[in-house]
Amino acid sequence: MISRFLSFFSLLAFGAAVGFSWAVMGDRQPTSLYLLSGALLAGLAWALVDAWRGYRVRSWLRHGDLGLVPHMSGWWGIVLDRARKLLRERERTIAASEQRLKDFLLAIQTSPNGVVMLDAQAQIEWCNKTAATHLGINPERDVMQRVGNLLRDPIFTAYMAVDQPIEPVVIAGYKHRIERPVRISLQRHRYGEGKQLLLTRDVTLLEQAEAMRRDFVANVSHEIRTPLTVMSGFVETLQTLELNEEEKKRYLGLMAVQAERMQGLVEDLLTLSRLEGSPIPSVLNTLPLKQLIDSCEQEAIGLSNTITHGVNPHVIQFKVDSSLTTATLLGESRELQSALSNLVSNAVRYTPAGGSINVSVDQGVDGSLLIDVRDTGSGIAAEHLPRLTERFYRVDRSRSRESGGTGLGLAIVKHVMQRHGGSLSITSELGHGSCFRLIFPVNRWHANH
Repeated sequence: MISRFLSFFSLLAFGAAVGFSWAVMGDRQPTSLYLLSGALLAGLAWALVDAWRGYRVRSWLRHGDLGLVPHMSGWWGIVLDRARKLLRERERTIAASEQRLKDFLLAIQTSPNGVVMLDAQAQIEWCNKTAATHLGINPERDVMQRVGNLLRDPIFTAYMAVDQPIEPVVIAGYKHRIERPVRISLQRHRYGEGKQLLLTRDVTLLEQAEAMRRDFVANVSHEIRTPLTVMSGFVETLQTLELNEEEKKRYLGLMAVQAERMQGLVEDLLTLSRLEGSPIPSVLNTLPLKQLIDSCEQEAIGLSNTITHGVNPHVIQFKVDSSLTTATLLGESRELQSALSNLVSNAVRYTPAGGSINVSVDQGVDGSLLIDVRDTGSGIAAEHLPRLTERFYRVDRSRSRESGGTGLGLAIVKHVMQRHGGSLSITSELGHGSCFRLIFPVNRWHANH
């Protein structure tokens, strides 16, 4: 600032000196008038130049580009430099704020939960892609549309009419179909000046899991209640009626069958519970393949003789590829034994007397170990195959009970294979039998050549 005044007064002095010199050289009087005129002209020139520089600065501040800053010295140069620094700092702040906003919106966009912002009139201001998918909203077309005009579900309409809702509601999703249900949880929150926030979440799997839990409890209750009812009837009969020894023996035998059935059910339930709650089996545990096959073969022969009473027994064959006779499975031996035993026993139970059960062990083209259990039973219709591994799911409930099944065998097999990194494959054709295949990945067995 001081230099600005010094330059101004220096220019005035220079103008006065020029006026004085002009008066002296021209012998003009009075000299003081020319001196003052020179100073005034110099001051006016300085003011005009300063005003012009100020105008350039103002024009640049209003319309200019930081990359095209006017070149000036002096006080206005200092002003320009400070203004440039302030503007650049503001641009950096704005850019950082915009980036944070972009990151925030991107995070909301990628969220598995939906977000819909409503104004005071319940009009859509913004929504992310997840909410658009859940509710069938077009993020561009439906902006500033009343959400009630787009979602006409009666449950949603009643929910929006409540002033201060507490609990979320569940409505059918935009892609809901009877054959493929989609359920969306929706919760409303107020914020700002009358604005509202709608949060959506896909709860289809949760509702399916809850339905499965209810079905499971109902099935367990039913499966246990049935033999208990039968046993209670037999006990009441024994207590109230005079029976001979032959009749008592027959009733006690029937009670023993029902007790055995309940024991099998409880054991299978405990097995499933143990499988779901225990850690993944270590690859350090081993089970020789030959030991597994021999054990299941003896079990199959014994079960066949028991069911058929030695009359027209099943034709049972176990065949292992010669290169795999010394192979070893890696995992929990008890679980692996249970998986193959369930498949073999099912094949024997559901194959008529005189039918064939063939168990083969081969190596897949990808190096996996394949154990196939084939039977010549009545087969299973295609619509039942996807649900066979569900708990208590039976193709023929009465037939399953007669054979002594609990409805949990294939569920146990599926869990065992998942825990060992493998899978269960099922193929069947009505009237031609079924094939159940255990597939062990390469990291779950050794050839041991």
